[in-house]
Amino acid sequence: MTVAAVEKSTPEPRRHEKYDRLIAAAKKLPKLRVAVVHPCDEAALGAALDASELGLIEPILVGPKAKIETAAKALKTDLSPFRLVDAAHSDDAAAQAVGLVRCGEAEALMKGSLHTDELMGAVVRKDGGLRTARRISHCFIMDVPSHDRPLIITDAAVNIAPTLEEKRDIVQNAIDLANALGAETVRVAILSAMETINPKVPSTIDAAALCKMADRGQITGGLLDGPLALDNAIDLGAARIKKISSPVAGQANVLVVPDLEAGNVLAKSLTFLTDADAAGIVLGARVPIILTSRADSRLTRLASCAVASLVANAQRATPTGPKV
Repeated sequence: MTVAAVEKSTPEPRRHEKYDRLIAAAKKLPKLRVAVVHPCDEAALGAALDASELGLIEPILVGPKAKIETAAKALKTDLSPFRLVDAAHSDDAAAQAVGLVRCGEAEALMKGSLHTDELMGAVVRKDGGLRTARRISHCFIMDVPSHDRPLIITDAAVNIAPTLEEKRDIVQNAIDLANALGAETVRVAILSAMETINPKVPSTIDAAALCKMADRGQITGGLLDGPLALDNAIDLGAARIKKISSPVAGQANVLVVPDLEAGNVLAKSLTFLTDADAAGIVLGARVPIILTSRADSRLTRLASCAVASLVANAQRATPTGPKV
């Protein structure tokens, strides 16, 4: 095989302009003080230290001291520049991290090597947690190679079968996120299997109600349309074929799924079939919560930290956010 043939067959490296822009914007802000909960393996600790080195966060490491130091030794990293709060176990680490937020010493939480349920259990605890009047929900910020803008998908990780009232908060959380990330116009598609209202398909009824809530000012900051099927939510050609005329159809940047199962399938389909990346964040609590996975790439972890920094900055600028 000739050199030219080898060069031709070598794929170009994957580009991540969307995440690069988010990280660049976050680097212009002060470091976000983040309580990193139970960073007791190399992946979790390394993610926090990478974000610190890049200038995104100031980590407070909360967990069993001996285990964190063992992970640092494996990474050949010196922990002396960082604050370390000793905790007996993962549940204790989550409780102490929440306490750091409540007393103003931390501005965000970051999941380490513990189960999401353990962390969220401390967050949503009625006595001493971080609840607000807003329903807590999760957003994926997807970097899809074939799509020209980031796609926010919600909720694919926290709310299993949300009610209409809960969907209102899920939508509002996503709109606030998109605005914090600098979207010029937030276009929200309420997804279903079809674009017409069918009483036999409850998600179409919810979609219509959510759009009317936006008309009446119960949801603010974005444009809503629904029900919309996925194709006519993100593809202008598909929307035109169906003769759907709206400022959202074909150009949505927020996709609201009917339930967790649909959202999980959608996000993972994009990840594994289109080589998309999925940064993640939990919203609706007093502070943003960074959720990372062991399967996340380094860039995805950094993007999640950047998103949290931009959200926290928007919350500082708008103190009239979700009420406690």
